[in-house]
Amino acid sequence: MKAETNKQSIPTAVVIGAGFGGIASALRLRAKGYDVTLIEKGDQLGGRARVFHRGGFVFDAGPTVITAPFLIDELFQLFGEKTQDYVTIVPVYPWYRFHYHDGSTFDYGGSLNQILAEIESISPEDVDGYKRLLSTSRDIFDIGFTKLADEPFDKPISMIKQIPNLVKLGCYKTVWQLVSDHLQHEKLRQAFSIQPLLVGGNPFDTTSIYNLIHFLEQKWGVHFAIGGMGALVKALEQLMRSKGIKIRLGEEVEGVIAKEKRVTAVDLKAGERIRCDIVVSNADPAYLYEKMVPRDQQRWSARVKAKYSKFSMGLYVLYFGTTKRFPSIAHHTIWLGKRYESLLDDIFNRQVLADDFSLYVHRPTATDPSMAPEGCDSFYVLAPVPNLQSGVDWEETKNKYGDQIIKALNNSMMPGLSDCIVERFCMTPKDFECNYNSVHGAGFSIAPTLTQSAYFRFHNRGEGPENLFVVGAGSHPGAGLPGVLCSAKVLDKIVPSVEPMNVSGSNVFWLNGDSQIIQDVASPQTKDADQGSGG
Repeated sequence: MKAETNKQSIPTAVVIGAGFGGIASALRLRAKGYDVTLIEKGDQLGGRARVFHRGGFVFDAGPTVITAPFLIDELFQLFGEKTQDYVTIVPVYPWYRFHYHDGSTFDYGGSLNQILAEIESISPEDVDGYKRLLSTSRDIFDIGFTKLADEPFDKPISMIKQIPNLVKLGCYKTVWQLVSDHLQHEKLRQAFSIQPLLVGGNPFDTTSIYNLIHFLEQKWGVHFAIGGMGALVKALEQLMRSKGIKIRLGEEVEGVIAKEKRVTAVDLKAGERIRCDIVVSNADPAYLYEKMVPRDQQRWSARVKAKYSKFSMGLYVLYFGTTKRFPSIAHHTIWLGKRYESLLDDIFNRQVLADDFSLYVHRPTATDPSMAPEGCDSFYVLAPVPNLQSGVDWEETKNKYGDQIIKALNNSMMPGLSDCIVERFCMTPKDFECNYNSVHGAGFSIAPTLTQSAYFRFHNRGEGPENLFVVGAGSHPGAGLPGVLCSAKVLDKIVPSVEPMNVSGSNVFWLNGDSQIIQDVASPQTKDADQGSGG
């Protein structure tokens, strides 16, 4: 029998997983009046946004790009606080520098005039086409982000209502098709179609609704937190602790206890049972339904999605510090190899680890030199690779693959790199599976295809227990920092608020929007062996 943690005097919420989706959920639930416990398997908050400290270097493990910073501001504003009192977030320019295999570059970002000037230097005939692409992206953004990103898509009617808009916007096209409709030069087509890769999608398969990312960048720019993404996580941790959110690190939830389609508790692997009134999961939803929620308490839709969904690619991330600086490398650099479509086909469809690659190079010291010792640079290099369905033996392959990447960079845009590396380590899809319970080691949960978006993605309202909720990359609206923050924002519309009442002299709490009195705190607590009561 599990040792039991009793309910508190107000309705309780347990949040599973402390990625950005879990952190944002914990704050939004606390603002709604819940007693919140945030449980994280790892030894740090942040999930994929954890931090490594090696030899005086600071390495962000995962996310590096902040867009739509207002979503972060909202979390502080819930409590009358200001982001800038906790962390400094600054704009980055250029947003991205593209390095092509022939040695040419394209700086993307800044004002519209700056972007048009860069486009004209490559292909003057595409200037007007880019203006049309930007206008189309704005139209998609106005529907896909402004109106739908924080809306629950858990009923068929919610999807049916949007079909006319989706058809009008051409969302049956892929991102590549949409971009190619407006731009002719291959280099520009590549540059303006990479956005799906930031959220786990193949531009040749991903619905063009994800082209909204392009206008999102235009609207708010691209930003970075001084001190790295870890500094942003630390700021949010400070906010959570100051507002009474309980944080439990290094503890893993083994299962969700449910009866008659209501969650009553969560079980920890260490043997503790925590009773609660609602559960919000920031775990990979495929893992949640396969491993944590009793099968007889799930709807068929959850089982089908967990078993048959197409998953995103995997990620190979190489971290290294250098004893010299590389000022020609921008903060965010995209190194594009000779192949584009065929390489992506190898990664996403053929599940082949190719000998060549395209790379995202993150140099945070371009903006914040404090993330490395004086005169040094901190880097991570991300390569999209097949997920674990490929059968690649990463233990055998990881060091050799890292050597190939360093050699390629050394022989192209970073001469002398091989001779100045002092810290080096990596993460592979196998690490994503072990550290983050990521099914198939996928970097972004399920892929953002048309048939895995909105209603067809994992629902924010649990598909089974009525007081289970799901946030994070695998749920609506999808991956990326704005996506997971919006998934938590959906909770504002589907999770009832806590309202105190007084009934016959007893303190009673009512969940507004739910026809249930949660708890009479004047009555004694009871311990149920099967945890069938409560909730």
